[in-house]
Amino acid sequence: PWQSPAGIAAATQRIPSSIRYGRLTSSLKARTMSWNFKRIPMQKGRIAIVTGANIGLGYETALGLAAKSCSVVLACRNIEKAESAKASILARYPKSSVDCMALDLASLKSVRKFAAAYKRRHAKLDLLINNAGIMMPPYSLSEDGFESQLAANYLGHFALTGLLLPLIIKTPSSRIVSLSSLAHQWGSIRFNDLNAARWYDKRLAYGQSKLACLMFAYELQRRLTGTGVTSN
Repeated sequence: PWQSPAGIAAATQRIPSSIRYGRLTSSLKARTMSWNFKRIPMQKGRIAIVTGANIGLGYETALGLAAKSCSVVLACRNIEKAESAKASILARYPKSSVDCMALDLASLKSVRKFAAAYKRRHAKLDLLINNAGIMMPPYSLSEDGFESQLAANYLGHFALTGLLLPLIIKTPSSRIVSLSSLAHQWGSIRFNDLNAARWYDKRLAYGQSKLACLMFAYELQRRLTGTGVTSN
């Protein structure tokens, strides 16, 4: 299985070196820095889930999608903050469709509850944007016994994607976006101490979680080849 050390090594090799080691070409940097939401076509009739959508990149992503008439689900741990973000989006785009749903990615119970509730409400999913995360907190374990950054940044999104994947696959031209970070260069997958029980460095643990997100996106794309779903 790809989760084994040998599988991880193979998945790592499939990551382009320009991304794995942060060496982006000038042309790629120029294309990246010049991109903006104005280039997105209208998204009317489509629906997106954005995790961690009450603040930062998640909020801006939800705002941009709402501007393009995409129905957006704000999947957030703090529902009050989600409702505040929703009010802010609706103030800008009163005709947009925005919903709030509770999701704590550090809790697999919460992830399962969210996925079940979403599938009861909706028959399709065009965009799953795995954005939420925590960065370099003091050491703690999730309720499921995982190091908190690995749990919230990677494992929760891994479970969420798997639970929603049948719905995503049956939705034409759907997409899964897994946010990572150049901080993936800080980490490695520490199979002998995955939860940092013996030694915790918050920076390295964050890097491990972001490397896992990046590898997941590449391996998922390989496995979804031919399904019509894009993973990036």
